[in-house]
Amino acid sequence: MKVILTQDVPKLGTKFQVVEVSDGYARNFLIPRGLAQPATPALLKEIEKRRQQESQKEQREMERARELAQKLNNIVVEISVPAGEGGRLYHAVSAHEIVQRLKEQHGIEIDRDQVLMDEPLRSLGIHSVPVRLHREVRTTLKVNIVAAPA
Repeated sequence: MKVILTQDVPKLGTKFQVVEVSDGYARNFLIPRGLAQPATPALLKEIEKRRQQESQKEQREMERARELAQKLNNIVVEISVPAGEGGRLYHAVSAHEIVQRLKEQHGIEIDRDQVLMDEPLRSLGIHSVPVRLHREVRTTLKVNIVAAPA
């Protein structure tokens, strides 16, 4: 039986893909759970429209991400943190704090999950922090950590 997947199904296919499966698998598992619909000519046309809309939406998102990546490449986010002797910080700078300062200083909002840091920044100076804006668009953000005046 030919079905159109309405969601990604592991080891079977992706959303809007037409796949051939056994009748029992389709009737007893995929269709009742909303994972697929029987492939009819009318539904195939509708799916093709949806597929085009999804690809256009994906293209727009990618363009926005590329534009934002260009902006972020030219920006330095400055964060003032209390520091002790030898440049040791009293508290580490997290992704959350970087995102807050980016919004305050430059008016750019990104999600803290997009900032790819293994661990918080713990020293003074300029750091390059990787940022994932889209599945295929990554850039680096420069963060300058300076000692706060006492």
